[in-house]
Amino acid sequence: MEQNVAVKIINVEICGADKSVLAECATLRNVVTAISSRLLQHCSGTDFKGNNFKALVFEFMPNGSLDNWLYPCSSYQGNERNLTLLQRLKIWIDVAVGMDYLHHHKFSFGTTCGINQGQMSSIGVCGTVGYIPPEYEMGGKISTQGDVYSYGIFLLEMFSGIQPTSSSIFLDSANNLHDYVRKALQQRVLDITDPRFVRDQEYRDLSATPSYSRAMMRWGILCSVETPRERIDISLAVKQLTVARDRLLRCTQGQ
Repeated sequence: MEQNVAVKIINVEICGADKSVLAECATLRNVVTAISSRLLQHCSGTDFKGNNFKALVFEFMPNGSLDNWLYPCSSYQGNERNLTLLQRLKIWIDVAVGMDYLHHHKFSFGTTCGINQGQMSSIGVCGTVGYIPPEYEMGGKISTQGDVYSYGIFLLEMFSGIQPTSSSIFLDSANNLHDYVRKALQQRVLDITDPRFVRDQEYRDLSATPSYSRAMMRWGILCSVETPRERIDISLAVKQLTVARDRLLRCTQGQ
């Protein structure tokens, strides 16, 4: 029986790659949620140049990546893909719920699959450019607060429609997406809200759109403050985003 799959290839020549694969496999075996892509198998092999590699085979997700929905390529012109406010809220909540589960009900950040903090740090900076918490760039240890920072940037990105690596935007006005949104929050909140929301009836139905936008972005800011101990706990983000979702549902249903 044929089955579409997604394959992640890992270059084993990179220092720490083997340990990274083991950690990812252990995590995916132990964490099974409605929002995770299922790991079908892992394997090793040699490519046509004779280079060794390892591969993780995942269940194929037909709707594509979140990045493609946030920033559709030219091939989608004429049939523009867009996520409504309610859909984005559901994504924020699902991701936050998954993080809350990992932070409070499953793993200790001291070890992951037998790999200690020192070994994980030797792999390199943990995270993606634009989402990496400032303490990691200065050699700080992996922590739940670091996850919360990345989540906060992710929330701000999805609400503003601005990529955290948009250096042309941040060059003169701010250091990063957090600073950019924080400075505009009081006076120019609608200017930094994703313009596609203007076409979203759910968003237009809100009785106080600027205040709603401001409240949503404030949670992203509270998650992504520079000092780790000042960031909110992800469980609080889950509660507040759930309240925001319920408010939106009541508004759109005329209750």
